Amino acid sequence: MAEPFSTLISLPMPLIRNNVDTDQIIPSREMKTTGKTGLAEGLFAGWRYEKIGGRTPAPDFVLNDPKFTNSQIILGGENFGCGSSREHAVWALLEYGFRAVIAPSFAPIFAGNCVRNGILPAVLDAAAIDEIAATKQPLTIDLVAQMIKLSTGEQKSFPIEDEIKTMLLEGLDEIDLSLKLAGDISKWQKNDRAARPWIYLGANI
Repeated sequence: MAEPFSTLISLPMPLIRNNVDTDQIIPSREMKTTGKTGLAEGLFAGWRYEKIGGRTPAPDFVLNDPKFTNSQIILGGENFGCGSSREHAVWALLEYGFRAVIAPSFAPIFAGNCVRNGILPAVLDAAAIDEIAATKQPLTIDLVAQMIKLSTGEQKSFPIEDEIKTMLLEGLDEIDLSLKLAGDISKWQKNDRAARPWIYLGANI
């Protein structure tokens, strides 16, 4: 299970580039583990460090700006998380400390990987994201209310499907979500066994 997501207060880190792909989020050369840990150091490695394979911070990359050391929110551009389906990209973001990405659109597989790992992919239009970046102030994400609250007092709503919202609020993946219906599933199976017993011959259900 993932860590539940409800309310988050953080200074957002602006990475407003279109088509940021998963190989840019975590280059394949940095994927030295099959687990969910040990990936944070390789996050955005191609931009974050001066040389490929090196560890000298690039002074002009936003992740190396001390202002954003503890940021838990990324402000992104269109089609964030495109490219390969590697879940390592989300694991690297999570291990580094990010819990939300706000962008005009997401690659669907990346967005799904975010949700099952407890990261909120919140959709806002590009103009709203630019406005948030310009404030250079912390913001509050309220998932229950589906609101992003700026330091100016302005609030911006974002859409989210009910099932995805439930998964994030309760820290569930798709299997956990299905198991919430275990009672209904068992009831259906019992009724179906009575109605169609031949289907269950030899079945251990």
